[in-house]
Order: sequence, then structure tokens, then C-alpha cells
Amino acid sequence: MNLNDISKTYSRGTQTGPMPVLFLGHGSPMNAIEDNEFTRNFREIGRRIERPKAILCISAHWETRGTQVTAMEHPPTIHDFGGFPRALYEVEYPAPGSPALAEDIRNLIQGAEAGLSDRWGLDHGAWSVIRHMYPEADIPVVQMSLDHAKGPRYHFELGKELNALRNRGVLIIGSGNLVHNLGMVAWDRLDTPGSGFDWAEEARDTMNQWIRQGNYEALINYNQQGTSLKLAIPTPEHFLPLLYVLGMRGKQEEIELFNDKAIGGSLSMTSVYIHHP
Repeated sequence: MNLNDISKTYSRGTQTGPMPVLFLGHGSPMNAIEDNEFTRNFREIGRRIERPKAILCISAHWETRGTQVTAMEHPPTIHDFGGFPRALYEVEYPAPGSPALAEDIRNLIQGAEAGLSDRWGLDHGAWSVIRHMYPEADIPVVQMSLDHAKGPRYHFELGKELNALRNRGVLIIGSGNLVHNLGMVAWDRLDTPGSGFDWAEEARDTMNQWIRQGNYEALINYNQQGTSLKLAIPTPEHFLPLLYVLGMRGKQEEIELFNDKAIGGSLSMTSVYIHHP
């Protein structure tokens, strides 16, 4: 199957049962090339999910004014980081794009104007996790940006507007980290899962409880929830992809948490899997 054939696997007329939706804690870019408990679980979740016709990823690493959607046939692999081994920069993830899916996303969004972009591609928030789930790079991938001028509720509500894509065979992935404070990372603990500072563990436990309870109002208003949450989310970009995912959850859908460990003192790899029983 050539790339042109692959890009056509997403079809506007295709109707399926709802695909699951995922929030993946992506952690260090090195997870893209490492074999560890987190990446093994990414691969396992890929095996559990019915093969999607396309993927929409909302990554912490693409912030814009306004909402943008990649609309090119061949999105480039973006190495948006510095100071890592050469092997990481040599990784390419040549998945095709899907202009048809990008156009459908733009048409679904009613609460804002969405633009089609040919100036981005797949950043490491997307490809570093998707390559473990689908290593053949044979599923079309589209990325959507975070509008940095909007508050948390906007992103939660925008997730609801995208929910219809799940019935068209689209797997939607939010990629970030629930606890993400790079300024306080204990670099000597990065290879030690379960090594969170007390405040990071408290924040992780609190957010996990709200996720399981469906207490989305508390999560939307995270910046009013005390010291541990303020330390866990000093800036919102790694947290906001979670709100998109939670906005898509149906009343009868189950939530599973996996990779639910803190690393480096101030990071959490917690990931969320939402699916019908």
C-alpha cells in the first residue's frame, strides 16, 4: 500500500462504533527510542485498540493563537528539543497526513475559527508515543494546536465538539503530562519510577481521584485547587490535552489509568484510556 492509498483510509462516509480516546503522559523525548515500562504499555494499548482509520493528536508542544490543524499530505517529523543523543534526532515517523480529516475537524468546530496549517507537522508530543503504538507509520495522523489565549473550559468544550470523529474511525490522543514542572525536576531520579516529591504525589492522587469520579469542574478550575496543583501545573500546556479527552467521555464509558507513576520528582507519566465496556 502506497502513501496515497494510506491517506484514503480515512473516509467521511465511514461510520463505526466509537473509538476509544486516550491521554498519554509522554515524558522525556527519550521515551521515543527507549524500551521501558511506559513505552511497553504504549505498545500494549495499541494492541488492545481496534486499528483506527486515522489519528488526531492534541499535543502540549504546539501552541498557537487560534486553533490550527495540520492539513498536509506528508507531515514532517519535528525534533522540537535540544541536548539529546544524536540517535533521537535521526528518528523519522513518516506517517501520512489527511487533508480530508483536517477539513472535517475544521467543519466540526463551532465555538471558534480553526485554520488549516502547512507550517507544522508531527512534534515529539505526537510521534514519540504514536510510534510505539503504530511503528509501521501506516495510519494517517493529523495534529491540532492548543490556543494559548484560551482558558481551560474552552479546551474542555472543544473536546466535546470533536467527539463525532470517534464514530468515523478516528483515534483521538491527547499528549502531555498531568504533573509537569521542569523547573523542579530531580534529574538523578528520572530513571526511577515512583520517585515523586510529596507535593507531586499529592497532586497526582488528587487529579486521579477527580478523573475517576468525573469531577471535571475541579479539573477545569485546577488553578484554584491549592499549592500542590499549582506546583504540578505551573503552565497549562501539558495539562490541557487531558481536558479535551475528558470532554469526549460518554456517560457509560469506562476510565482506566495506566503508567500511573511519578518520575524525576516533579513529573507524572499517568495516562488515561476511555472506552466502552
